[in-house]
Amino acid sequence: MFNKNLKLVIAALIIAYAIYQFIEGNIGNGIALILLSGIFIFLYFRNEIILMAFLRMRKQDLEGTEKWLSKIKNPEAALITKQQGYFNYLHGIIFSQKNLTTAEKYFKKALKLGLTMDYDIAMAKLSLAGIAMQKRRKREATTLLQEAKRLDKNNMLTEQIKMMQQQMKKI
Repeated sequence: MFNKNLKLVIAALIIAYAIYQFIEGNIGNGIALILLSGIFIFLYFRNEIILMAFLRMRKQDLEGTEKWLSKIKNPEAALITKQQGYFNYLHGIIFSQKNLTTAEKYFKKALKLGLTMDYDIAMAKLSLAGIAMQKRRKREATTLLQEAKRLDKNNMLTEQIKMMQQQMKKI
């Protein structure tokens, strides 16, 4: 909704007014304003539109996810680097159902920009391994599967990795 720099300016103005409230003796107002500025600082690091897109993705609503992501017109200017990574990650998941070449491009760009969670990196590499396997690039798929297995510390992707390894043996 707001530009990333505008969020920081609003937070700074709210903090300045909170300091003024502290000086005037209105401690309660100052504390409330500090908490309010915390919301804008949080939204600087976690974009509200990407959060809404993740909620749509959790409900398996790919069209809703795509609708939320389409609200971000210029991701390079509106998002910080990690948010751009998740923007591309979500696009990769959406396009993995439609067009594998486009999905591969988005997943590679997401990995290049960076993802915060090891699980998300493992999922992106697992998806890239599946795409490479469908394009008959066995060596690349094997490497990506090994990296995904190494990154999956909570064993949430173990079944998918084993299933893909079984499919790799058939190739």
